Amino acid sequence: MMATRSRTLYCGVTNDLVRRVCAHKTMIRRGFTSRYLIDRLVYLEETDIYAAISREKQVKGWTRAKKLELIESMNPGWEDLSVKLGLVTAEMLRSFRSLAATSTPQHDKEGADTSRSTKLKSEGH
Repeated sequence: MMATRSRTLYCGVTNDLVRRVCAHKTMIRRGFTSRYLIDRLVYLEETDIYAAISREKQVKGWTRAKKLELIESMNPGWEDLSVKLGLVTAEMLRSFRSLAATSTPQHDKEGADTSRSTKLKSEGH
């Protein structure tokens, strides 16, 4: 899950976490996440894609309070895990911006890359 500093949440599934975090942090795609400035990785689970899709649906059905409890069980300080875990650096973000400016992938209305096997949905609270 990703969030803003004010804790607006975004829940999604990806097969490339670094790429997806870079996309959020650089705000290169129009949609929910850029509109609400969602740029902090606050919770993650690693699993196979089928289990991830099932888990995403489960979490999206939860109340906001239950989602906050889940995040705080792993990340009580709401730290940006992409920074804490060293997933994304300033150099990577610069490279990602440059690469994104020269490519034209296909995207759905929420900004998810549909040209790969990535499944990503947004959610706002």
